[in-house]
Amino acid sequence: MPYVDFKHVRKTYQTGEVAVEALRDIDFGLERGELTVVVGPSGAGKTTVLNLLGGMDTVTKGTITLDGDEVSAYRGRRLVEYRRQDVGFVFQFYNLVQNLTALENVELASQICRDPLDPETCLCQVGLDDRLQNFPAQLSGGEQQRVAIARALAKNPKLLLCDEPTGALDYETGRNILTLLQDTCKREQRTVIIITHNQAFEALANRVIHINNGTVTRQETNAHPMPAAEIEW
Repeated sequence: MPYVDFKHVRKTYQTGEVAVEALRDIDFGLERGELTVVVGPSGAGKTTVLNLLGGMDTVTKGTITLDGDEVSAYRGRRLVEYRRQDVGFVFQFYNLVQNLTALENVELASQICRDPLDPETCLCQVGLDDRLQNFPAQLSGGEQQRVAIARALAKNPKLLLCDEPTGALDYETGRNILTLLQDTCKREQRTVIIITHNQAFEALANRVIHINNGTVTRQETNAHPMPAAEIEW
């Protein structure tokens, strides 16, 4: 069984008498330690996939399993524990607590986990060993995103879910963040999923999932992913 497994997943949102089908019979599987890019245009269903896998929404039909456990069946306290323990989130906007230092932001995440990594070590791994005591307002956009990645990694999660992680960054800083994510995946055998509309990101992935109109239109694997530092868009 794949490490991450979507089986006949459907998601329908009901607004009054109108039903909007965001996902229609989605099927795909990912292996542990892969960097996967889920790519498609706006409104294709990419973020819905991330929300379902991250436990921020529930399926209408179908099943989602992670490491053999049916996470789509989780409810209540078990679902909260799943979000806290098993999933690290990185978003387009960094969502840092402005009156906490970089180190304190990462410590905040590590305090809710059973088996966290050392916050200072995580910040050093993302190249911020000289920014531990800086507040977000004293950091560049790229540095703030690195804090967000360190915060996600400090949870020691099974999955690292990244929703347009370079969307608020300039080109060069965005490439640096992609390099960091790719290196993290290789170094730690961490399962990383990047949601994006940017097709250039396909080259850095072990696996690419194309989504359009709520369905998987194509899946590809890269035997030799390109280093993120060499990608242009």
